[in-house]
Amino acid sequence: MTTFQKATLAFLSVLACFLVGLVIWLWRGEWQQPLGPALQISTVAPFQLPATWTPDPAETSTPHTGLGADPVFSASPTPTSTLPPIGMCGAPPRMNILVVGSDARANSYAYGLADMIRIVRVDFVNPKVTILEFPRDLWVEIPDIADNINGQDHEKLNQAYLYGNPGFGYTDDPAQGPGLLARTLTLNFGIQVDHYAAANMRTFVKLVNAVDGIDITLPDAVDGRTAEDMNSRLVFKAGTLHLDGERALMLARIRIEGGFARADNQNRVLCALRDKVTSPTVITKIPDLITSFQDAVQTDLSPAQLGQLACIGTKIQPANIVFASFPEEHFKQSRVYDAVFKKNVFAWDVDFEILREYIRQFNEGTWPPLSGTPEDKEEGIPFCP
Repeated sequence: MTTFQKATLAFLSVLACFLVGLVIWLWRGEWQQPLGPALQISTVAPFQLPATWTPDPAETSTPHTGLGADPVFSASPTPTSTLPPIGMCGAPPRMNILVVGSDARANSYAYGLADMIRIVRVDFVNPKVTILEFPRDLWVEIPDIADNINGQDHEKLNQAYLYGNPGFGYTDDPAQGPGLLARTLTLNFGIQVDHYAAANMRTFVKLVNAVDGIDITLPDAVDGRTAEDMNSRLVFKAGTLHLDGERALMLARIRIEGGFARADNQNRVLCALRDKVTSPTVITKIPDLITSFQDAVQTDLSPAQLGQLACIGTKIQPANIVFASFPEEHFKQSRVYDAVFKKNVFAWDVDFEILREYIRQFNEGTWPPLSGTPEDKEEGIPFCP
């Protein structure tokens, strides 16, 4: 090989390495890029959020009195440990994600109420997921809307999502409906929200079908038939059922036995979907699923963060996926005059200070103090079986 050939080969090798490096750099940049506008929370939080804290595993496994027990109130949180700068799967130690299920049937997100509202707390240090349900019929203060509805600044919680999306456009928040809903939750309850993910009904159906359906076990039959609709498709027998997207959505939306019963069914659907997404047959398809649903959901998560969530999902024991609901005993049915609809509408009457204390402890990771043991199951504490 001549000197010229050696020099040419060396140059081409360096060029190839440069091009490979450039491709990796571009790929990593896109991989880290959020799929939607980030949340803007700090401007509306009137409560001092607690110091970050991760519970000692020994403490979370101690006996408890169940979700119905009132939390212990204290003047201010006292951190008892310091989190490492990074958790498993290259993620931050803790991540709170607002998850929204919209009742919109269209492909777009111009309209639609928040039919399901959850805060998902992911602990990347001690692998655990806690999912907190917010009732949609809470009467709350919503930022940005007063100028658009004749000075009225209160509405139901699920309206915040509707008013923030382009159909109404009552906010300049870049994150639109999820952004306004997240700010509403923080304003009223002091909940910490880091990211969001919202899906409409059509997208939910497609997602369940994309993983070939879900298997769900119902302890009791669910009968969603009404006087207006007696179709047998609304009846779900007790036992293990395989549901496609349409049937899973139907089960999650039945509320004939009330909002709390519907929340339980929604949690069962989420558990089943989690099991399917983290199964060996589906886990390898996650990159393709991310790509196929990239433009079908509202989220500020990046593909890298979605990968972190998929990674931690394979490390979490089913018993460490816990569903939390505010104790039903604190809620009373009430009617509130809504100037927008010019009539009294249903809303929950509940002391927000009580909810804020539950949320403060949820932010810290101290509530619910569950380990997902068989004893928990006997007491009716919901966790993924």
